Amino acid sequence: MFGSLIDYWYYTGDSTYNEVVSEALLFQTGSENDFMPPNQTKSEGNDDQAFWGMAAMSAAEVKFPNPPDDQPQWLALAQAVFNSQAARWDNTSCAGGLKWQIFTFNTGYNYKNSISNGAFFNMASRLGYYTQNQTYFEWADRMWDWVEGVGLMSTSYAVFDGTDDTLNCTQQNHIQWTYNAGVYLLGASVMWNQTNGTTQALWETRIRGIITASNVFFQNNVMYEVACEPQGNCDTDQQSFKAYLSRWMAASTKVAPFVSDLVKSYLQTSAQAAAKSCSGGSDGVTCGTKWTAQAWDSTYGVGQQMNALEVIQGLLIDQVSGPVSNTTGGISVGNPSAGTGGDTNPGAPTGQITTGDKAGAGILTAVILVALLGGAWYVDVDTEDFLD
Repeated sequence: MFGSLIDYWYYTGDSTYNEVVSEALLFQTGSENDFMPPNQTKSEGNDDQAFWGMAAMSAAEVKFPNPPDDQPQWLALAQAVFNSQAARWDNTSCAGGLKWQIFTFNTGYNYKNSISNGAFFNMASRLGYYTQNQTYFEWADRMWDWVEGVGLMSTSYAVFDGTDDTLNCTQQNHIQWTYNAGVYLLGASVMWNQTNGTTQALWETRIRGIITASNVFFQNNVMYEVACEPQGNCDTDQQSFKAYLSRWMAASTKVAPFVSDLVKSYLQTSAQAAAKSCSGGSDGVTCGTKWTAQAWDSTYGVGQQMNALEVIQGLLIDQVSGPVSNTTGGISVGNPSAGTGGDTNPGAPTGQITTGDKAGAGILTAVILVALLGGAWYVDVDTEDFLD
């Protein structure tokens, strides 16, 4: 959610919500400044922690106002999440990868899912881009190879939900979610940007493959959550997944320009449909779940607001600059050993790639804050203005 509000500032320049966004992010950092706060640590998974880390990474990339000097900085927070997760690389089953859950007592501990591993891949590629530390890129390559090798991504680039490590990851759960495709798409686009020759050509093949496989998430170019929308049984988290695919499709165009022609029609048509869905409730601007309905479907929630916000504001992507790095104007201070307790942990990107453990925080934690956006700002906009 806070990533959506960072994007809102990035696209519009409206700083109205910046203070509350910064306060909310910093409140969840925890004593080790790695987004493992006491109020959430025992119940969260690698994916939860990673969403906070990716929000911090976005803040660094778009030069979101820095926290006070006595507070952890955006880049260092993202590095802390990465380091704590690199230390959890699990060679005890499936020849590697990250488990969904961190603690043995949580349901899903024996599940290695695509979003946890994809978010790590996403962070690794973006940290490599920002810092030019090659070890991040090595981790990104390692993770991609593992995901493909274990069958979480098909030969046609469909991304499946996860796999049971008690079966040594020999069977996959073939459910597909929008955000899984998106998280790998942006990471792959960053890797394309940072490579050349045959390696870059390989990343382009992968990018095109993910986008082609993502056709399953569109009806007449309108995005929908194929695994739950038709049955009307999307849970709270799943209600927000379209926001992430929308965000990462748009963001990918800034680092891999050829992506623009491949996703533009998806985003434009989806944005128009999303705007039509934001016509419900007593305020007349409440957003629904099913954009394919071309009208409000009588559902509402934080996820629905996020989805519409991201796909519509993403149409402004050509009006903003791309992500910065340490050498192209970045202003966020990093710490390569963040998240390691100050020691040179094997997981810290200082050379060799190895293992260890720690914990995370939730995707939709402070849901009340999204009401600040309401939904009204974009529903009043003539969508056609963005489609030229």
